[in-house]
Amino acid sequence: MPFKGPRRSLSIASLKSPVDEQPSGPLSGPSDTTWRRHRLLQIGAENPADDANEGETATLRPTLDRNTSYGTLPNSERTNSKLNLRRGILGLPGIHIPNISLSTPQTPATGSPLTGQESSFFRTRPISAYDKPIGPVREESPGAEADVKTNGIRVWYSSFTSIDWLHDAIKDSARQARLRRRKSKRGKFLRQLDRSVGWIIVTIVGFLTAVIAFLIVRGEQLLFDIKEGYCKDGWYLAKRFCCPVLDEQSSLSPLFLAASMQGDEDCPAWRTWADVFAPKADRSSGWTTFREDVVEFVFYAVLALTMAIISSVLTIKLTASSSFLTRKDSGVLSEAFAEGENDQKITPVPGAEPKRKELYYAAGSGIPEIKTILSGFVIHGYLGGRTLFTKAVGLTLSVAAGLSLGKEGPFVHIASCVGNIVSRFFDKYENNEGKRREILSAASAAGVAVAFGAPIGGVLFSLEEVSYFFPAKVMWRSFFCAMVAAMTLKFLDPFGSGKLVLFQVTYDKDWHAYELIFFLVLGVFGGVWGAYFSKLNYRWSRDVRGKTWLKTHPVLEVVLVTAVTTLFAFSNSYTRMGGTELVYNLFAECRSGSPNTHSGLCVLDPPTQAIPVIRSIFIALVVKSALTLVTFGIKLPAGIFIPTLGVGACAGRILGILVQWAQHSYPGSPVFASCGGDLNCVVPGLYAMVGAAATLSGVTRTTVSLAVIMFELTDTLTYAVPVMLSVLVAKTVADALEPKGIYDLVIDLSQLPYLDAKHDYVWGSYQINDVTDRDVDVIRVEQPNTVRSLRDKLQVLINTGNDDSGFPILRQDDDGSRMVGYIGASELEHALSIVADDADHEVSFHPTSPYGHGSQMASSISSVEAGARLSEADPFDFSVYMDQAPLTVQSNSPLELVQQLFTKLGARYVVVTDTDGHYEGVIDKKTWLAFLGELESKH
Repeated sequence: MPFKGPRRSLSIASLKSPVDEQPSGPLSGPSDTTWRRHRLLQIGAENPADDANEGETATLRPTLDRNTSYGTLPNSERTNSKLNLRRGILGLPGIHIPNISLSTPQTPATGSPLTGQESSFFRTRPISAYDKPIGPVREESPGAEADVKTNGIRVWYSSFTSIDWLHDAIKDSARQARLRRRKSKRGKFLRQLDRSVGWIIVTIVGFLTAVIAFLIVRGEQLLFDIKEGYCKDGWYLAKRFCCPVLDEQSSLSPLFLAASMQGDEDCPAWRTWADVFAPKADRSSGWTTFREDVVEFVFYAVLALTMAIISSVLTIKLTASSSFLTRKDSGVLSEAFAEGENDQKITPVPGAEPKRKELYYAAGSGIPEIKTILSGFVIHGYLGGRTLFTKAVGLTLSVAAGLSLGKEGPFVHIASCVGNIVSRFFDKYENNEGKRREILSAASAAGVAVAFGAPIGGVLFSLEEVSYFFPAKVMWRSFFCAMVAAMTLKFLDPFGSGKLVLFQVTYDKDWHAYELIFFLVLGVFGGVWGAYFSKLNYRWSRDVRGKTWLKTHPVLEVVLVTAVTTLFAFSNSYTRMGGTELVYNLFAECRSGSPNTHSGLCVLDPPTQAIPVIRSIFIALVVKSALTLVTFGIKLPAGIFIPTLGVGACAGRILGILVQWAQHSYPGSPVFASCGGDLNCVVPGLYAMVGAAATLSGVTRTTVSLAVIMFELTDTLTYAVPVMLSVLVAKTVADALEPKGIYDLVIDLSQLPYLDAKHDYVWGSYQINDVTDRDVDVIRVEQPNTVRSLRDKLQVLINTGNDDSGFPILRQDDDGSRMVGYIGASELEHALSIVADDADHEVSFHPTSPYGHGSQMASSISSVEAGARLSEADPFDFSVYMDQAPLTVQSNSPLELVQQLFTKLGARYVVVTDTDGHYEGVIDKKTWLAFLGELESKH
């Protein structure tokens, strides 16, 4: 979780020489951003103390609102490429960052987000160096193999930057190599322990995810039912646990459905608010009935609005992106870091991007952001403890408010938060962002497993929809994590029915060949509805929510949506019930002789009962569609799975009733010959399930994982063909109408830098020269490079919004410039903060420095002696931070090769050379994304 210092005034003394804050060397942990900015700005100042007195103190507010827009692509004036990439991409609208005064403690402490005071509960562990020493490892044999070479030291990744997959893979390889060098019994034990760490973590993650899911489900059940009444036997009992099952047939349904079937009169322990405020003796009069309805509506509306407002306020106040401050962040030379107490006006830097818009980490489902994070993007705080707490509590309240949203999608975000927090306690994953994403992939599978009771479907969902890097070992651990989560939830039994999810159903009839035509129709409906829903929701979010007064009044938007939802809930019994309850009733099979009519959905005599039921279901379909359209995207936790399943189930149930009516009217027709005269041959619930799967596929564009989830929900493979057919047809139709699903559209709307490895591009006549940035500022080793000059270069780079890039290091020869290496902006910032006292001292870069894992230039110093040698090394030799083997590509290479370097190897940047090996320019990841965006818009 990001660290936030106590709110105390920033003194000049604390800025001058906080000795305990100063990094001791390349392998020291990150220093405080305020102290680091002061150190860099005082480079070259004749009197640093006077400089601070002249206003530096007031301008050292360490906010994270730098000039790089959240997830947007660079907008700089440094390129001469044909597409003018960096000029053409605009940032997102600016935001206001509240003034926060921070002290500079040695160990970062997180204050309470509400009071700003220090609390021992919120204290966090000190942050180590990203490439921290592994620990003392002795040579155990004279013939021990040589240390594994690495590619330079890296510091912590700053928020809203991409990770270096190659460096993290090399670092983990070097760590494993040192473990394998130990041949003793203790060394073998340590190797086995290292192999088991991942399994231990996923076990803990699966268990904790199930526990949190259980608490959310139980809390949502209680709060949802409180809107209607309370249990006399215990106010903490939801209606389904307050009312007992009275007959054997009812036990086939969840307890609360049996209770509602019996009526409130058969459940004396449950008291509605009308029972409390309207005496039963007077209920025969029309006025009393009207008064009961008013009482029920008032209580329902007031409690729903209260829950929705609390959820939204928690989301906005506790998870605003500007409130997450951490020492791991770089880019302190940005002008935005100088925003002072009195809102000093900062002179805009030419070419700089607008400030990043405010984000609320607990809002929405979280799946688009999880996809982006797993692809290699860093968002500090998005998977932290504060976000986890807010997401869990806010999700419980928002679902209980009766809004047209679901809790299943946010479970993926919650599980990822658990995976991120647990992995912090293990250095193997804490200090390796690439390895940490293996745990997050497994956690995503656990989230789907507890959401749908489908552990296999969860693994496939993580593979198909969320994960970017999914090797075999990650699949095994994901499967194990999902299994642990499902087993734990089964033991906890959140619904009191022995089922993992509420709408888990079983059918005892098979499908018939003639029904494939109707399943095909449902697939077409799901594709059309999913495509146009995604389009309309995107335009609503962009043009209405993002460009009107709703943008600055998110809580008021929540109030309006909740009020409209509450009003429509009383117009139809199917819109009033909870989303999962509606889906269960629509899925359910009507059993002969059972008194449970599933809220009137069982049509026993189609000629007389079908029309009223179809009319009610159709109204629910239209209302649910409209409410989901405006609800998805409001500032509170909200998923899209259940509302989409509900709409598809309504459509499927209507079609099923129509087919049942036709078969009842024409039992002797050749079409229904396979029924053999059985009037109960058609199962409308099966149509509802197929329609739900098709609609969800049309919205999210998932296929295999969704089909498997449906198989696990029905506990059978009997209906594999209907589900597979409808899902494939829905995806095909939806892709034809709108190429991107809802999650990809949210990524586009938020301008997240997600590089889709599954997308095929048509390069046409474009060449590498069209995207190469040839005007990148470089460092030349044959020229004097002082601390001051490098600071100035870094400041220009940061203030043009390119803090995720760096500097090529070049050497001039007779024919051109040769690559020596590459140093990132974050590494250069860290190095300069160490030597800031000597502004005119020359800095050196040596391309032939020895790089070995365990040597003094290693990425991970693994012995105490090696660490001591590094601390005694020349601090002005920045070779230790340099990537001496950057990925290079020749200017005559095909663009598909560059695409593969970014997608398959996870490169942050690619250096372009000519056919003779001379330097020509750089293509960083965000520039490449900008190019792909323009390329896609032109086709």
